[in-house]
Amino acid sequence: MLFQIFDAFKPRLHDSNSKVSQVALEAMHKMIPLLKDNLSPVINMLIPAIVDNNLNSKNPGIYAAATNVIQALCQHLDNSLLLQPFCTKAQFLSGKAKQDLTEKLA
Repeated sequence: MLFQIFDAFKPRLHDSNSKVSQVALEAMHKMIPLLKDNLSPVINMLIPAIVDNNLNSKNPGIYAAATNVIQALCQHLDNSLLLQPFCTKAQFLSGKAKQDLTEKLA
């Protein structure tokens, strides 16, 4: 069930319409405290969707929403669930996104 929901939700996180992406990120930020470690089965799918275009976005609203989501993940999920997906993403990112994710890893 969780996979079906997030399979449908994931494309909204990197929609070509910036308003859709921002609202999806804001919704994700609200969901994380409610779902907590129950997100573990979909975390490897979600982190790339959250990070890829959003953490390097020049749109301040999208960037802020993406950093809020990353922060919420760090606060509400077991850090061992985040280590591998964060490391994997940090290897292939550039710019501000790489710096932000590397700081979270540290």
